[in-house]
Amino acid sequence: MGWLFKNESREELIRDLTKPYDTEQVSCKTIAHAICHEGDYGVLWSVAELTAKQKGALKDLAPGQFIRLIRCDLLDCHKGQWGYASLGETMHPFYFSCPLSYLDMAPEQSAEWRNKVRAYHADRAANHA
Repeated sequence: MGWLFKNESREELIRDLTKPYDTEQVSCKTIAHAICHEGDYGVLWSVAELTAKQKGALKDLAPGQFIRLIRCDLLDCHKGQWGYASLGETMHPFYFSCPLSYLDMAPEQSAEWRNKVRAYHADRAANHA
């Protein structure tokens, strides 16, 4: 996991991380995003929808087919610059504040991580009851 810092405000960084983009092989759009705070970082959770534009661009997808993935972008400010480190569900991020509704929006990539997300939210609900 590497960090990338930019000379942007927090809001500009979030806008950049969630804006749609197109390449010759794939298009991507963010269909949901939320900011949570966990540990030392702000966490930008998002569900990205990636659509294959060419055969072989995305594993097992024909052109026009799509997959949704949960992203975890850690956010931090260092010396006045905002930066991020991107993690995906398949990387089993050690962050669990992902909105529960996002689990229904993307196919499961890590059952263990999703169980910890559910436990995190159950614990929070029990402690705030």
